[in-house]
Amino acid sequence: MAVDLSTPLSWKSATGDAATMLDELQPNIVKAHVRDHLSVLFLGFGDAGEAKAFLRALAGLMKSAKQHLEEVEAFKAGQGGGRPYVGAGLSSAGYAKLGITAVPGDPSFQGGAKNAVENLTDPPVGSWEQPYQQAIDAVVLIGDANAAAAEATRAEVLGLLPPSVTVLGEETGTGRVNANGDGIEHFGYVDGRSQPLFLTEEIETERDTTDGINEWNPSASLSQILVPDPAAPDPGVHFGSYLVFRKLEQNVRLFKQAEQHLAEQLALTGEDAERAGAMLIGRFEDGTPLVVQSAAGAHSPVENDFSYDSDKLAQKCPFQAHIRKTNPRGSGGAEPPEAERAHLMARRGQTYGQRTDDPNGDVPPEYRPENGVGLLFMAFNSSLGNQFEFTQRLWANNAGFPVTPDGSRPGLDPVIGQGERPGSNYSRDWGHNDFQAVDPIPQAVTLLGGEYFFAPSLAFLRGL
Repeated sequence: MAVDLSTPLSWKSATGDAATMLDELQPNIVKAHVRDHLSVLFLGFGDAGEAKAFLRALAGLMKSAKQHLEEVEAFKAGQGGGRPYVGAGLSSAGYAKLGITAVPGDPSFQGGAKNAVENLTDPPVGSWEQPYQQAIDAVVLIGDANAAAAEATRAEVLGLLPPSVTVLGEETGTGRVNANGDGIEHFGYVDGRSQPLFLTEEIETERDTTDGINEWNPSASLSQILVPDPAAPDPGVHFGSYLVFRKLEQNVRLFKQAEQHLAEQLALTGEDAERAGAMLIGRFEDGTPLVVQSAAGAHSPVENDFSYDSDKLAQKCPFQAHIRKTNPRGSGGAEPPEAERAHLMARRGQTYGQRTDDPNGDVPPEYRPENGVGLLFMAFNSSLGNQFEFTQRLWANNAGFPVTPDGSRPGLDPVIGQGERPGSNYSRDWGHNDFQAVDPIPQAVTLLGGEYFFAPSLAFLRGL
């Protein structure tokens, strides 16, 4: 029976073509793989034969999605951890270097990230870091919860490289957590809590062990993340996914100054001043959704079962708040809710950069880093144009989204929005119609480079 992409998948009961698909799919796609210690290698190909031999050998270090899921079950049962994650992706240029004509058909992928600069209002390629200005042919990701295991696997990967396959650049990511053990990004906010879920087992876990799925059901069909691998032996059972990579530098000092300035403009004092940052993100630092309550504290577990149905005028959470912009939860007003959900991506990013201050500590903004730290943004898509690019261009960068009841323009996403930033309105009193115009929020996140890749099936890699 053909793989049914129209629904989530039960991996434990998968049989036939669905089981084969999991056996040949890379890990970290349908379910995130632990990657607290992460290396990202960007490669350039010389000799096509040597590059193919390298990728065949690399496949020997890679587990399948099925093996990863089995390792997770064994770990939960107290039977130890699994092998480090090794993932691989090819750019459109990489396919050309290998002489492969059955290239994944997404137009954005075929054009590459550099061709999307104008469309996404990205900084010019000439301002990107040097490795990203080059033609990148492939990416290899190595990650694990254990630093030594990740480093040993990285050494194995480097040992496979022939002379004509060169490392153009490398990024190193390290996970960060707050005092509650929840993952955070460099501005200090819980990150990654809301993700589309593609496996029925994960959906059931979300329903039964967190705050539930009554208000917001994170279920997503496989069609939102998987596409047939056109160059694999059997595209009917061999699948892959489009991977977007973007290195985003965070100016923590500038963002914290913006939080402080917003609080001053709204005359928020004491503990209520924390709401200024929550109005920019949509959550407090501990992950408490601003639409749910006016102060932090709802973090055990971090809530995800909420919508904006009770806040149609944005008197609790601003329309332009980062998480409301990038996942309107059916409240965007420009499309039916189901069409809106189709734009969501499976985010698999990791923080990078070292710092000596506590991201959640009571530290004056001037002691926060201005550069050298940020996010290695990574996300899997079945359509770069309808997911990542749509989200960045028509949601984050669009001052007119979400569509508001009075036709006003909320402004850009204060975190990742790119382009001219107008002033915005924020409600001084939570839940009340007490809006005040404030100065534009400065842009504190800068793209330093990136590329689009396709993560092919293991069958494709072994067959090169």
